[in-house]
Amino acid sequence: MGFVEKITPLHLDLLREVGNIGAGHAATALSTLLNKKVDMKVPDVQIVSFDEMIEMAGGADSVAVSVFLRIEGDTPGSMYFMLPVDEASHYIRTMTGDSTFQFDSPPYSELGISAMQELGNILIGSYLSSLSDFTKLTLFPTVPSLNVDMVGALISFGLIEASKESDVAIVIDTALKEEHSQDGKIVKGHFFLLPDPDSFSTIFNALGVS
Repeated sequence: MGFVEKITPLHLDLLREVGNIGAGHAATALSTLLNKKVDMKVPDVQIVSFDEMIEMAGGADSVAVSVFLRIEGDTPGSMYFMLPVDEASHYIRTMTGDSTFQFDSPPYSELGISAMQELGNILIGSYLSSLSDFTKLTLFPTVPSLNVDMVGALISFGLIEASKESDVAIVIDTALKEEHSQDGKIVKGHFFLLPDPDSFSTIFNALGVS
């Protein structure tokens, strides 16, 4: 029996708690960036196949904005933060004050690109800090890269190493809601954690999965 088959609802609850702690830190940072209160919660954490991961992000042919970085340290791997194009554009307009900014028509302004990288870096960093504190593992994020493309292409970029011995990823669903937003809309973002083959078992060993 592999370690994935040993994972119980309790272990997923632990990961959800890690996610909610990270979401709390991320919400504080995002509220400062946007100058308005933002609420973030993690309604679900799942272990899914790569195909399921692509479907959760909207399907292979849908277009999304992705911030991608490598994780170094005790558990090397990759991590994505993905948002639909419209929602990502909204956050960048709010952060930069540029009411014309859109991610649907390149070329993009350097300011907009920099703002999205910073947004992704803060959010991913909050989750990695929470995971590191919870597991006592040392994790170092690299400089993030920003891409706007079809989901299938975005995710395939990070699967080259991970797919050698593993075909699953940790998905941290994230719900973002701005206080006093006009339509009360909740934005669904996705964090995809793709540990390298040897790192998956290290993470779950730290969470109590032998």
